[in-house]
Amino acid sequence: MVKIFSQTHRYDDAWPTVTLAYFLRYPNRYALHVISADVLSRKFTPSGTLVTTRLILKRGILPAWFPRGLMQRSESWIVEESEVDLDGKVLTCRTRNLDHVKIVEVVETTELRAAEDGTTIHKTEARFVSSLGWGLKKRIEEYSANKFKSNIEKSRLGLALVVRLLREAKMQSLNFGNRMTSDGSGWSSHDIHAAAVAPPSSIHASPRTLTPNESAESRVSGSINPQNSVPDEPRPKSRQGWAGWLWSSERDNV
Repeated sequence: MVKIFSQTHRYDDAWPTVTLAYFLRYPNRYALHVISADVLSRKFTPSGTLVTTRLILKRGILPAWFPRGLMQRSESWIVEESEVDLDGKVLTCRTRNLDHVKIVEVVETTELRAAEDGTTIHKTEARFVSSLGWGLKKRIEEYSANKFKSNIEKSRLGLALVVRLLREAKMQSLNFGNRMTSDGSGWSSHDIHAAAVAPPSSIHASPRTLTPNESAESRVSGSINPQNSVPDEPRPKSRQGWAGWLWSSERDNV
């Protein structure tokens, strides 16, 4: 039996912001299990799409019932292969684990697509396959699917946090020395990452003041009043400009 998970979510922010946040999502305080993320390759295809391959190291927790000695370590190497269609405004991404594949192979597919109303549709699908016998196959697949389902909200909160930081950076440079230029190309990704891993109370909250029990990312979408939102996304003049925006903005090492 193969366990399959599928879920769709809508972000109120435009596709360029959400796509950039997807590449910048590590590190953040909701993804402390991610140890490192490194770009292996990035190139244009003949059709003009931008293809990126990243290697990600994650730390997991084994369930108490898992047989001792079957897995020597809980860390796992993940390969992430993404393609950005700048004309169609679609990001597709596929991740899979490179080790422990006999115990369980997890293949996750993500799609970020621009909607006609200016929002972004985020679709996630995952497949869990174990090759073990001894009555463990079904139990491992069900555990992996349930664990993935319970973690998907944290993943969304982490992405929403970076989306919010990018949005606020465009509005007032997050008090990071006004390094944000009018086309969105001048801010530092180190600043975004520093804010993403900081405690919620240390992040400047704009355009409105948050209550002590509220965090801006607690509302994944619609967390900013429409009249306070930025009217236009950064719009480089060429495909290379769009790709360079993604390329140069990403800090590859966590």
